[in-house]
Amino acid sequence: MPYSTYSMIGLMSGTSGDGLDVAFVNFKKEQTWQFDLEEAKTYPFPEGLASRLSRAHLLSALDLALLDVEFGQWMGEQVKAFCLEFEVKPRAVASHGHTVFHQPQQRLSLQIGNGWALYQASGEQVINDFRMRDIQLGGQGAPLVPMGDQLLFPQVDFCLNLGGISNISFEKGGKRVAFDISPFNLLFNAEAQKLGRPYDDRGEWARSGELHLPLLDELNCLDYYQKTGAKSLGREDMEHIFNPILEKSGLPSRDLLRTLTEHYAYQVAQVILENKVKEKPMILITGGGAYHTFFEERLSHYLKHSWEKYAASKELIEFKEALIFGFLGLLRLLGETNTLASVTGAEKDSSGGVIYS
Repeated sequence: MPYSTYSMIGLMSGTSGDGLDVAFVNFKKEQTWQFDLEEAKTYPFPEGLASRLSRAHLLSALDLALLDVEFGQWMGEQVKAFCLEFEVKPRAVASHGHTVFHQPQQRLSLQIGNGWALYQASGEQVINDFRMRDIQLGGQGAPLVPMGDQLLFPQVDFCLNLGGISNISFEKGGKRVAFDISPFNLLFNAEAQKLGRPYDDRGEWARSGELHLPLLDELNCLDYYQKTGAKSLGREDMEHIFNPILEKSGLPSRDLLRTLTEHYAYQVAQVILENKVKEKPMILITGGGAYHTFFEERLSHYLKHSWEKYAASKELIEFKEALIFGFLGLLRLLGETNTLASVTGAEKDSSGGVIYS
């Protein structure tokens, strides 16, 4: 019997807010799922749209509803341009959307990018709103990527993604476990922007700063790091918890970048050391933070240099989340589980996402 190949487009608009990642991927199920990331491209947000997306949580209800439709239409137009440029035709488009509110304790997670507008502008079937079903089942609605980690990267011990927030997924006791570890580029980039660049290239500014031990201790003692089980961070946590501590320290940006690097490296290493079953676990590092050389050096220091790095292509590093959302959309179309209760804390596994066709 021939194996079916499914072509999908995955869209990711991350918490860093720099643009829309578009990935065209072929998936095939043999003994295990295989994938081929054929084409990928990032479309920068137009200036006005970027600014409104960054302030979306402050908009009136009407303005937010209008932005939802405008953003959906804009994403649909980018998908149409992408399909024309690369001469591809997906089975469907799976969109994460742009997170405005993530408050699972109130049973709410809102990602804008209207599905009907995206469908109409792209001419393609659309799946979006992946988080709400899990949240109504008592879960965090996040992280969702671990389902893809489990099925697409079975040879990797730890999948570490360094985007706006750092998150990790791994197998433990026969189940997939995953959670947000710490902030990452959300705080890094805010300090880099004060120094005149969108991000700290390879962590060179962090390397040149001074480590501030009292701040490091204060960050490491935060309640979030004492929590176990399913847990996630959102923009609200930056505003209410992390930013006030950084501002109170009064430190220059380079010293903040240096201290944050140490803090992140320590927290990530603790998770890996507590959960590794091999002497030298294999770690896949993706997201913009994969290029932060200084962070990787400090992480390696805490891991006592005993680890193996998965050889990831530039496309996989930059587009893994878009790729996996394409996969989650496919699982939804096939009626298969795409959200793991062991990861989100929900009462059961589910297949999340709303289909527009």
